Amino acid sequence: MTPAHDLRAALVRHIDDTGFGAHGLHVRVGDDVAEHRWTPDEREEIHSVAKAVCVLAAGIAAADGLLDLDEPVAGIVPTAAPDVTVRHLLSMSSGIDLPWSPTMMTDWPDLAAEFLSRPSRGRVFQYSNASTYTAMHVLAHRTGDVEEYLRPRLFAPLGLADLAWERCRTGRILAGEGLALRTDEMARLGLLLRDRGVWQGERLVPAETVDALHSAWIDTGSAGDGYRRYALAGWDGPGAAWRLHGAYGQMIVFAGDAVVTISADDHAGADAVAAFIAEAAAPA
Repeated sequence: MTPAHDLRAALVRHIDDTGFGAHGLHVRVGDDVAEHRWTPDEREEIHSVAKAVCVLAAGIAAADGLLDLDEPVAGIVPTAAPDVTVRHLLSMSSGIDLPWSPTMMTDWPDLAAEFLSRPSRGRVFQYSNASTYTAMHVLAHRTGDVEEYLRPRLFAPLGLADLAWERCRTGRILAGEGLALRTDEMARLGLLLRDRGVWQGERLVPAETVDALHSAWIDTGSAGDGYRRYALAGWDGPGAAWRLHGAYGQMIVFAGDAVVTISADDHAGADAVAAFIAEAAAPA
């Protein structure tokens, strides 16, 4: 048995014993890979894991000289508060109060305009899909359609050229959600991040962008392990791990040299599984 196969076996036993609603599992330790499926291998909504793709889009645009993540958004969209940047939007620290709701994409004629019309309270954390959605609206002012911008720069190299990002009624990508991937396809994102933006020897994303997914942490005010600190789309924890975490258990967990990717339909059980992964995959 190899390290990836050992870790997979431990995770499969735990998931089966607890009844967690996993669909697919992909484990990578170093260059060793092991997989397991509970349901047919189909593309599924990855929910907030898509926020990391938005961060990569902003980083690629910065490398292309189209955007500075720290420039005031008001210089691109004049209605924005003067001290809010794209980095603030992607890290949920703009201080703009517009909490998540299941109808936020249809509550206003233009969600980004509504978001940017509200005052900023400073660097206050508030998790909301509206923040990522607005960041991609701002980015599109520099890149054109974000999905089309990413297609040759990120999606095609990863073998995802046929993706279609779900869109709102204004025609913009949903940004913080709306992408469907197979477990293995989501794991490709994990490998790209583990290797700091390099894919099959080609740099797709600046290393500093990938590093920002799990550094310069922002205090969220939460007491829960794995939710106390947030960066650019990444959550600190549980334990020594960090992770991308979408609703209903879509996760990429980074622990030492291990990258564990899960597709699932079990919102309530996801935190406990993330904690088990972090412990099982922790370096000896």
